[in-house]
Amino acid sequence: MKRQLTTAAVAVVLFTLVLGAGYPLAITAVSQLAFPGAANGSKLTRDGRVVGSRLVAQAFTKPVLDARGRPRHDAAGDALTAPDPRYFQPRPSATGYSATATFFANRGPNSAAARDFYRDALAAYLALERPHDPSLTARAVPVDAVTTSGSGVDPQISIANAHIQAHRVAAVRGIALARVDALVDQSTDGRFAGIAGEPGVNVLELDLALDRSESR
Repeated sequence: MKRQLTTAAVAVVLFTLVLGAGYPLAITAVSQLAFPGAANGSKLTRDGRVVGSRLVAQAFTKPVLDARGRPRHDAAGDALTAPDPRYFQPRPSATGYSATATFFANRGPNSAAARDFYRDALAAYLALERPHDPSLTARAVPVDAVTTSGSGVDPQISIANAHIQAHRVAAVRGIALARVDALVDQSTDGRFAGIAGEPGVNVLELDLALDRSESR
């Protein structure tokens, strides 16, 4: 009995050191040496300050102000915000773009909640984009502009969605549409390995590129 307990205790200590400490440390060392950027979260910086990750979407908003220019609040006391028209917007999120608890909306195809959500999302998208692109119709709105992703923090939007938003961004910033479209192309990721998935535009990278282009 004593021998069995000793063997078990030695095995627990040994495997704890090897698998609980040695293996994680080895993997961490390899990742830091081989691809430190990805290992540390693919962080993006501006003026030396971390502003986000190229892997996690975030909303670009501004406060909603009252007639006196003061921030408005909802019934719960939270500040109201609206999409900032100077920036490209990510697709809707079921998580509020929180990377701490990613999940999808889980709305069924025959759900009244899904019908209402997509109707409202479509109306909001058209209200934001149509003033700068009068020819835009509901039928022409890309699916990703009104639906949430599986994680709720997908950092990319479709190329079609980006080019629609380019009309608004160019008009609000007072720059040529061709210039904004060029930045969209520069921020577009192709298919993985050239065959998997669909091309997508990284919203945070694109918005940072916009700010950099105007600061020059």
